[in-house]
Amino acid sequence: MQQLSSLREEVTVWHEIESRTRDAGELLELIEDEPDEDLILEIIKDTETITSDLERLEFQLMLSGRHDQSNAILAIHAGAGGTDSQDWSDMLLRMYVRWAGSHGFRTELVDSLAGDEAGVRRAMLSVEGPYAYGYLRSERGVHRLVRLSPFDASHRRHTSFALVEVWPDIQDEIEIKVRPEDLEIDVFSASGPGGQHMQKNATAVRITHKPTNIVVTCQSERSQMQNREMAIKVLRARLYQRALERQRKERDALKGEHVDAGWGNQIRSYVLHPYKMVKDLRTGYQLGNPEAVEAVLDGDLDGLMEAYLRQSVGKPVG
Repeated sequence: MQQLSSLREEVTVWHEIESRTRDAGELLELIEDEPDEDLILEIIKDTETITSDLERLEFQLMLSGRHDQSNAILAIHAGAGGTDSQDWSDMLLRMYVRWAGSHGFRTELVDSLAGDEAGVRRAMLSVEGPYAYGYLRSERGVHRLVRLSPFDASHRRHTSFALVEVWPDIQDEIEIKVRPEDLEIDVFSASGPGGQHMQKNATAVRITHKPTNIVVTCQSERSQMQNREMAIKVLRARLYQRALERQRKERDALKGEHVDAGWGNQIRSYVLHPYKMVKDLRTGYQLGNPEAVEAVLDGDLDGLMEAYLRQSVGKPVG
């Protein structure tokens, strides 16, 4: 039902765009014969709004992965660089919290371990909001910072690294459905101890779950109905365990392989000295304006995220 509601909302937005475009076209036809300055200004305003909304919707079309609409879990781990890397991890945490806040997302610090002198050794952040994972998956990887160290008495230039991990917040609830048509049920006489009644009558039950080929047998109860109920219960438990294992593997795949937070593995560089620059090494997207670099550290990540998402679906990076 949640998925259905979400899809209906998406379709409604596109229908509204279609209706507004049609209305603007009808207004345009009206002024062809009788030009009206007020109507012309209204059409220009409507066209600009429709164009802006279409660009936003086009961007959302890039967030069409299976889990892109999900909430996200983001983890930051300090890497090579000692105290500087721990301070850098704290700076990244602040950056993502500010980015989330600017988009109306709710954040919660799930776990953190303070650094030796400053910053954090690790931090885990829950980000709740539509398409949170779709946006934040672009941030997965090693982030490199170059700056004059505030922790070096000689104030020398230091390079620090931090690893950012992102995965979707997949709900823990797993619904197990056992459909009668998926079951092959056999009954037979129980063997072994249990009394004359159990051994003479067909009270034992064997259930084969055809989609998974899981076989469950129960013959410990006195009646066939009891054995059937117990076999179904065992089958559901085994299906639940199977689903948990599949979910764990899926999470591991989404999380990606472990990468050392050090030289040669970075996805993005943030340089604050001797010049200011932010460059994403995957897309080539680069910011060299000092104000723009400061804005990125304050959470203005949309340009970097969009460049990555456009590249990931094969569109040219603007």
